[in-house]
Amino acid sequence: MDQRQAQVLALVRARGSVRVADLAQELGVSPVTLRRDIEAMAARGEIHRMHGVISRVETGRPGGAPAARATAAVAASAGDRAAAPAGAEGLVIGMVVPTTEYYYADVVRGAREVVEARGARLTVGLTRYLPGEDRTQADRLLSTGADGLLLTPNWDAGSPGPGEGAWTAELPVPTVLVERWAPPGHPAAALDRVASDHAHGAATAVQHLVERGHRRIALASRATPTTPRLRAGYEAAVTALGLEPAPPWPAAGPGPLSDADLFARTLDYLCEAVTAGGVSAALIHSDTDAIMLIPRLQARGVRVPEDLAVITYDDEVAGLADVPLSAVAPAKREVGARAAGLLLDRLTAPGDGGGVGGGDGPRQHVELLPRLTIRS
Repeated sequence: MDQRQAQVLALVRARGSVRVADLAQELGVSPVTLRRDIEAMAARGEIHRMHGVISRVETGRPGGAPAARATAAVAASAGDRAAAPAGAEGLVIGMVVPTTEYYYADVVRGAREVVEARGARLTVGLTRYLPGEDRTQADRLLSTGADGLLLTPNWDAGSPGPGEGAWTAELPVPTVLVERWAPPGHPAAALDRVASDHAHGAATAVQHLVERGHRRIALASRATPTTPRLRAGYEAAVTALGLEPAPPWPAAGPGPLSDADLFARTLDYLCEAVTAGGVSAALIHSDTDAIMLIPRLQARGVRVPEDLAVITYDDEVAGLADVPLSAVAPAKREVGARAAGLLLDRLTAPGDGGGVGGGDGPRQHVELLPRLTIRS
């Protein structure tokens, strides 16, 4: 046992129980560093830990098993964060998201409603999609005492590339991925996660357009973390429904394209797909792109919806277009709410609340189905 762990043990034995955040401040170390000591000490049976609080090991006294007595001590301690296994009062939930604006505004709102309803507090870190900023924000929230994390890493394709993102599985507190996926075999695949089933949403849009008589349907989407799932669902639906394939996208030139170039490329593709490729309908991601594209399509002789029926994906502003657009809406608010509820359940479940999962139940991968809203 090193000197700091000996000091922790002495303080816990003297006081009975103590909050991890308070102890870290008193010892002048980060909560992340202190949690590593606590894990080692708990593994040796020197202390009990539960939901941001550690307590001494009682021996030779009546009143049930050590874990039960530790729980009772925590519940009786004034000012403790988690008074009992079923409660979340005083817990701090850290949430790392790219933005609190487009799309993620509702995700954060749903999480906050659930967290506050259960007596906990939500703190947010923003990454603006900057490389490495997701880990920086996660470490910052942990250093200020977060008991668990809701995490949307900056993975360009919605899931980590080779060698990317392993750090998410090494965090010292329960963590739930939000609108992100890790493939089987990746360390983060063992994390809880809650996400929208974007593939199902794309397939729903294709199915609706087929029911309206369209047989050649295009997908127009910039490269976003959502795009790979949209394309997978779109291609699966085209195959399953026996549709005629849309013209392929032209090969990208050398070097990265600017936003203006990408927009112009999408406009050129759709015009050519309608006038020469037989396309009569398109799923466009996102709403803002669709609203900008439609008047430019019409200026080039492509009438909407007479020549090209349009469904958008996201449904943030589709209803505000000159002609309100039908759209597929991921259940953004529900994603945030379900993720927050799952994390709080982990933190308040009987058993060890630390490490990758927290609690004792099996990990969960939850996908919520987007909804199609038809506007005329």
